[in-house]
This record gives sequence, C-alpha cells and structure tokens, in this order.
Amino acid sequence: MDKVLLVTGGGRGIGAATALLAAQRGWAVGINYATQAQAAQVLVARIREAGGTAVALQADIAQEDQVLAMFERLGAQLGPIAGLVNNAGVVDVAARLDEMSLARWRRLFDVNVIGSMLCAREAVKRMSSRHGGTGGAIVNISSASSRLGSPGQYIDYAASKGAIDSFTLGLAREVAAEGIRVNAVRPGLIDTEIHASGGQPDRARQVGPTSPIKRAGTAIEVAQAIVWLLSPEASYTTGAVLDVSGGR
Repeated sequence: MDKVLLVTGGGRGIGAATALLAAQRGWAVGINYATQAQAAQVLVARIREAGGTAVALQADIAQEDQVLAMFERLGAQLGPIAGLVNNAGVVDVAARLDEMSLARWRRLFDVNVIGSMLCAREAVKRMSSRHGGTGGAIVNISSASSRLGSPGQYIDYAASKGAIDSFTLGLAREVAAEGIRVNAVRPGLIDTEIHASGGQPDRARQVGPTSPIKRAGTAIEVAQAIVWLLSPEASYTTGAVLDVSGGR
C-alpha cells in the first residue's frame, strides 16, 4: 500500500508539482485546496490517469475546525498519514510597512504560520510513536525572503517565513526521537502564480536574471528537493533548511 502524503495548497505551483512527483514516486496524495477546486480536481485526474492515487481535500488551513475535518477525511479515504508538505501560503501586494494594515498581517500569519502549525500538530498526533504512530516526515515551505527580508515589498511575508524557519528547527528536535523528521525548503525566485497574487505577475521573468544562476527557478526544481526530504534517502536529515534559490 502506498504511503499517504498531504500537500497543502496543492492545486497549483510548487504544491501541484510536489503532488505529481510524489505520486510518481509511489505516494498516495491528499491535495488540499482552499478555493481552487477545479485546479485540484484536474490534478487528481492527472495522477489517477497515470495509475496513481489522489484525492482533493477542501479546507482553509487557518481554520482549526476545517483542518481537523481535513485530516479525518484524509485518513478515511487514503489511510494513515506518513508525510506532510506545509506548502499553502499567501502573499499580498508589494508595500512598505507603514502602508500595511493589521487585517493584512492577520490574514498572512493566520495562513502562513498558524495554518502550518495546525497541520503539523495534527500530523504529529498521527505519526509520532508517542501517540502510537509509525513515524513520518514533514517538509515546511519557507522562502529565501526569510534571509533577505524583502524590504519595500513583502517584509510581513518574509517575517512569516522566518517564523517557519524557527518552527522547523524546534519541531525537528522535539519529535526526532518519535520517528518524525522535520525539514524545510527555502525557495528563491520561482516562476509560479504567487507573483500575480502579489500584484507582480512578471516578477520571475524580470528579476530572475539578477540571481547568481541568471534565471528564475521552476516549481519542479523545488518539488524535487521536497520529495527527496520526504524519502528514505534523507533518513538522517532533520532540522535542515535547504535553500533552493539559485544562489540568492
């Protein structure tokens, strides 16, 4: 039986690339989405047509009741969870701190930080040997912005990803002896739809050539790092924050 993986925000971008690659590597994949139902269903169909196993799971990860229901549905439809990719995240339009609202910050931290912590908590409850589980792996998606700060653009997003870095290190040490590995991937400038939601749809094309590697990255390049961290090939890797950023 395939191991069960949950990918939050899995309908597009890095999440979709991760879900597809993981399915090819033998994972049964739960694809979480908040509003993009059609994209998630199309992805499920692609995986099933290729002989894999996948289900779409709607939930706003910032809402605890929806997260709890999602984990129950995942277990009922696919079986015990063995892997979690905390990929869901939001960004807002580029702005300075003195132009940002409290509502913007609350939405961003509710999804990017609290949502990831809620999902990790529920995964630990099911995977940890302390709770009768057989272990597993968690990969949190951070951002190179946690190192760079994103001044004048997205310092709130950068701060939320800095929290993910710290959370990854602490949780890795907390559950290492319980059979769970926890790592993070820090993508740099990746050509995905997230830039459009930040009001800069051409950002990857425009800024990519300024990186040391002279181009933007692709979603599959990030997915390959994520799926490796989930795999037995990374069995001695926990508490790592892996930069996939073209040298930025």
